[in-house]
Amino acid sequence: MISSPHNPKLKLVRSLQRRPKERQTANAFVADGVRLVEDAWVAGIRFRFVLHAEKLSKRGNKLIEGLRADGFDVEEIPTRLMQALSDTENAQGILAVVEFPSASLPVSPTFILIPDQLRDPGNLGTLLRTAAAAGVDAVIIPPETTDPFAPKVVRAGMGAHFRIPILSLAWEEIIAYIGLHSLAVFLADSSGSPCWQVDFRPALALIIGGEADGASSHVRGLSKNVVGIPMPGQVESLNAATAGSVLMFEVLRQRWEFAKK
Repeated sequence: MISSPHNPKLKLVRSLQRRPKERQTANAFVADGVRLVEDAWVAGIRFRFVLHAEKLSKRGNKLIEGLRADGFDVEEIPTRLMQALSDTENAQGILAVVEFPSASLPVSPTFILIPDQLRDPGNLGTLLRTAAAAGVDAVIIPPETTDPFAPKVVRAGMGAHFRIPILSLAWEEIIAYIGLHSLAVFLADSSGSPCWQVDFRPALALIIGGEADGASSHVRGLSKNVVGIPMPGQVESLNAATAGSVLMFEVLRQRWEFAKK
């Protein structure tokens, strides 16, 4: 059992939770909670090590038994240390340091999501979760967007990080990729054309602007297709996660309707 808060493994967890630079240097991040560790295991992600508290749920105990049987580096720590280490208020007693999933851009993309200048971790994580559910091919993270492997983003993503390619690229690379595959570019904005009247069937990149400043100047020059969500109620706008979710499933709806004809 690890009993010292100064143990190198605990120090690594704390550094990975706090700083994007540490995550990049270590090529790893923290999966906190039974569900996320299960998802990483099922997806075949490489584990550095697993830490667990003394008392676990039935599901947690079963997970630890399975990880040990598979030869993973699993160590127990006191509950007080797990509570201090976990980034959640109600720690589930299990966390793992896992390596970044191997990800590459699809060679024949049909649906790419680009969250631009999103700084709220919860919104970005929700968008990643929705993207995985809606069948998006990959999510491209521009430089101005928050780190997709930050703890709050990973938690809100609910396993999306292990199900969909997530790549951080410079705008020059993003623009070149869009041009190479002749993707139609759609920018979400409340002033845009009603999404029900827009044709989302061609291969496309959907850009969701940030909560405060919207999309960056790179996007304004890249997209001529501005799309909005009709809102007859007394609301000025939707947050980025909600708006992006509505639009992603509108893309899915249109393609399903077209496929049935």
